[in-house]
Amino acid sequence: MRLAFFGDVVGRAGRAAVSEHLPRVKAELELDFVVVNGENAAGGFGITSSTAQELFDAGADCITLGNHSWDQSEALVYIERETRLLRPYNYPKTLQIPGRGSQLFTTPKGQRVFVVQIHGSAFMESLDDPIQGVQSALEECPLGQVSDAIIVEIHAEATAEKYIMGHFCDGRVTAVVGAHTHVPTGDAHILANGTAYMSDAGMCGDYDSVIGMKKGPLVQRAATRLPVERKSPAEGAATLCGVFIESDDKTGLASRVEPIRVGGRLQRAMPTLAR
Repeated sequence: MRLAFFGDVVGRAGRAAVSEHLPRVKAELELDFVVVNGENAAGGFGITSSTAQELFDAGADCITLGNHSWDQSEALVYIERETRLLRPYNYPKTLQIPGRGSQLFTTPKGQRVFVVQIHGSAFMESLDDPIQGVQSALEECPLGQVSDAIIVEIHAEATAEKYIMGHFCDGRVTAVVGAHTHVPTGDAHILANGTAYMSDAGMCGDYDSVIGMKKGPLVQRAATRLPVERKSPAEGAATLCGVFIESDDKTGLASRVEPIRVGGRLQRAMPTLAR
């Protein structure tokens, strides 16, 4: 199976990059399933039904959120009716948060893909334990029994925590991919027991920025310590950033993992398929 995960879409520029490049990338790589993180899609803060629809129309099969899940209040209602939209799995069960943190999808070819989003604990808003959260999710849908592929997104600040999640899941899921820090890492590889791993897929946004936001006001604030205008997304040409994973149909584990970077300012990286 051929899968892809694309990092945090930031504002209008990020959505434009997804709309412009994802349909061609999906066709060229013959992708069976695509996950896109959309938690910054609406003006850099949260998601709305209309911004989500842009991502679905471009080829996203699942949209994940994160610590900005509820920045747009309509998401609280929209997520209840849109089963392709996932928030962090490890919200405390007692809070009765709307939506879901995992979902089993079936591709047009009949392949079963289980997607789980886990919220990190280091330097992040405190939710339930990430490791116990992912353990609970994987017990619901074991690889090779209920699912043919499993993608775990670890939405976290600390790289060490992302690696811990990768090694904890190694051999039990197809891929563990990090998001949240908006910078693509150079460590895409297959772990010892067959799980594809990348610390951060990077953002889909304008990299002439400060992690997707206009650079001028933020640099000014850092230099002067004076108040500046509210943060807003940079609006230049954006890069579509993500990771490509190919899995073994017999085991569900990864046989290949490579970065994807198309458009904008970053150096292009595009996997090629053997013909």
